[in-house]
Amino acid sequence: MEPLERKVADFIRDNDLFTGTGQILLAVSGGADSIALLHVMHRLAQRGVIAAELLCAHLHHGLRGAAADGDEGFVIRQARELGLPVVIRAIDVKAHAHEHQLSIETAARQQRLNCLAQIARECNCPSVALGHQKNDNAETVLHRLERGTGFRGLAGIHPMRRAGENLTFVRPLLSCSHAEIVEYLQSRDLTWREDHTNLDCIHTRNRIRHRLLPALQAQSCGSLVEELTALAASAGRLHHQVATEAAKAAAKHAVFGPDHVAIRATALSGLPRPVAAELLRQLLTTLDLGERDLTRRHYEDLLGLAQSSPVKRRLSLPGGFSAHRNSTTVVLRKPTPRNEGLPGPVELRIPGTTQFGPYRIDAHLHDAAQLDRAAIASNGSPFQEYFDFNRIHLPVVVRARRDGDRFVPLGQHSDKKLGKFITAAKVPARLRLQPAIIEDSGKILWVCPIRISEAVKVTEKTSILLELKATVM
Repeated sequence: MEPLERKVADFIRDNDLFTGTGQILLAVSGGADSIALLHVMHRLAQRGVIAAELLCAHLHHGLRGAAADGDEGFVIRQARELGLPVVIRAIDVKAHAHEHQLSIETAARQQRLNCLAQIARECNCPSVALGHQKNDNAETVLHRLERGTGFRGLAGIHPMRRAGENLTFVRPLLSCSHAEIVEYLQSRDLTWREDHTNLDCIHTRNRIRHRLLPALQAQSCGSLVEELTALAASAGRLHHQVATEAAKAAAKHAVFGPDHVAIRATALSGLPRPVAAELLRQLLTTLDLGERDLTRRHYEDLLGLAQSSPVKRRLSLPGGFSAHRNSTTVVLRKPTPRNEGLPGPVELRIPGTTQFGPYRIDAHLHDAAQLDRAAIASNGSPFQEYFDFNRIHLPVVVRARRDGDRFVPLGQHSDKKLGKFITAAKVPARLRLQPAIIEDSGKILWVCPIRISEAVKVTEKTSILLELKATVM
């Protein structure tokens, strides 16, 4: 067995990565790390170190044209030479980034993990093996230090991470450096693909890899990668102890409801500060609040809430979550679902009356020549609007708001993400709750009762007007 293979085998055993696993999905991009993962795992499976069948997955990101096509063909050939099945999937990273207003780097990571999880579930693979190695871990620690982190963030990349029920992401190469991996591949005459975008330092990870880490290494006596790896391991052990104490406190003091968690204020304030902060993180996670949006200030405010005098206080948290203090407890609460109580899409009767949840929508058609345009322009009700009917493509439906909704607001000339528009426009809370989305076959016409679309506004050329009036029952 090669030294690197033995090192990986020991790491798998020490971290109990694949106990009881019947099939493992290998994420293979074609780069050096993933090709090493492919061949090392294949050798370990042949030797019985891993009692599992192997399956390869390759994702085409649609970003690098012919080079990405070459990666796909290369991975297929590599898998077939080893007698392993391979699943190929295409993901639209640019569309995901545009829809969710993300960087390409972040969108690619999200799409990649989501797609791998989907393939794993379809193919009955309880484990997905990724090619992260020791240098990746060091870069992650630096990245988190740069943007601000605690000891949990300093723990870096974990060898194993649960991704829902019966699915785990594992990183068998995490004890190996990139140099060791390249040496292993070269010793076995194995080739790999180079991704030129990995040299573009406009991306944070690449800037850390090619500029920051080498600059720091030049000022260090020993191996900075090894030192950062040791720091991550130490922080990980500390976090494990703190998380264990926090979980015990949650089991003893927290009361869980369908949309909230309550904990006695005296119990929370009596815990050591790191344990209390971790407890809050765990409780908010059970409510599905993403951790990336939480800052140190949020945790400090929440701890202050527990330590304050027993009067009613309320805090706003990211994503519409909230916390409040009553006489004895701190309550963490999910936002009220904005579409709660709203039915599925309903076709609008034009002319006629349509009932949609609490909304009654009356539609009328008018000859533009017979209406007072000044009266239309001065209409001050957000629940009554006029549209150029000739610019509308039937049928028209009314539906609940959806994540990713976009439209061209009146007075603007490019589409906006609805959520960001509502925030920027400082729409009053009484109007932004449960808006009714009225759309034709190709676009949103009206976010009722907030704003109509520029695409269907009334102009001097309008000949037929559609009048919509919404009444909240």
